[in-house]
Amino acid sequence: MMHINTDYFQIDDLLTEEHKLVRQSVRDFVNQEIKPVIDQHAHEHTDIPGLMQKLGAIGALGPYIPEKYGGAGLDQISYGLIMQELEAGDSAVRSSASVQSSLVMFPIHQYASEEQKMKWLPKLASGELIGCFGLTEPNHGSNPAGMETKFVDKGDHVVLNGAKMWITNSPIADIAVVWAKDEAGDVRGMVVERGMEGFSAPETHNKWSLRASKTGELVFENVKVPKENIFPNIKGLKGPLSCLNSARYGISWGVIGAAIDCYETAVKYSLERTQFGKPIGAFQLQQKKLAEFLTEITKAQLLCWRLGTLKNEDKASPQQISMAKRNNVKMAIDIARESRQILGGMGIVGDYPMMRHAANLESVITYEGTHDVHLLITGMDITGINAFG
Repeated sequence: MMHINTDYFQIDDLLTEEHKLVRQSVRDFVNQEIKPVIDQHAHEHTDIPGLMQKLGAIGALGPYIPEKYGGAGLDQISYGLIMQELEAGDSAVRSSASVQSSLVMFPIHQYASEEQKMKWLPKLASGELIGCFGLTEPNHGSNPAGMETKFVDKGDHVVLNGAKMWITNSPIADIAVVWAKDEAGDVRGMVVERGMEGFSAPETHNKWSLRASKTGELVFENVKVPKENIFPNIKGLKGPLSCLNSARYGISWGVIGAAIDCYETAVKYSLERTQFGKPIGAFQLQQKKLAEFLTEITKAQLLCWRLGTLKNEDKASPQQISMAKRNNVKMAIDIARESRQILGGMGIVGDYPMMRHAANLESVITYEGTHDVHLLITGMDITGINAFG
């Protein structure tokens, strides 16, 4: 099998042996369990059976959560590398792991009581429980401060009303981390459990993107939530936004995997496909594309490695994470589209991953903060002037 170098600036020299072992184990899992079946699931709009338990078994769920709570106790670069390898398989697989890790396990670990942590984290880490994250609403996406989901205090429980939308894994989730406003208008986090009366999670159909995972809504109609399900240690938008920082960080690594999958496919095809008596890789325009792909992948790798180092030191700012998410997703979607052209008509069929990655990345460029909003976050950091809101 041909080896294609995608580590052009020898970033592997900056990784530990543990980092490389983690990456290889997830890569092997993706090659064995995901790549052989992903095209069929994307075509049929079905999720991969038992995916969360499989991800739990390889330590891909909440890998930076301490071992005490069922996590692997790994660092942030390991988390990034896991996301990269999963997204080389498919964005839907990475999204499922990312939601479970950064949007469900992260807030429980950060803001929950010890009892809440012991109750939920080990089962989330193993994939026995599937979680989802309720922040975005039908009327409020980029402006979470406008949320309309509210709860009122009823003594030993609260009563929750409202709706959330575009929720990865909601139709199959056992628990939902939900952000809602209390009577004072403060945003609080809580765990809503499947089976609570008045709680439903209808599936969103007809997606052209992320077709190998379930997306849905969360609907709360007078749902009684016990007070012991409310996070005691967080109030305000800092809670959900800190989760998004972790998820955005994982995405900035993840999309490199999609880009590399497209790049490697394009290189191989360009050397095998002949036109006008020579491989198409011998033509200048094809070489230009391939050289640009590798350059952009390399820049994204350096950005992520540095960001992961800062994150390990607890120094990564939300604005830095925002820049990496925006840059890297744009890089990946551009490579998916352009590499598709190298394959000509073959690029649209499921034997090759480009169209699937390109379609998936249309969601990734919008979720966890849209491409434009991330641009304005950087603009605000530069000028000190808020151009949105």
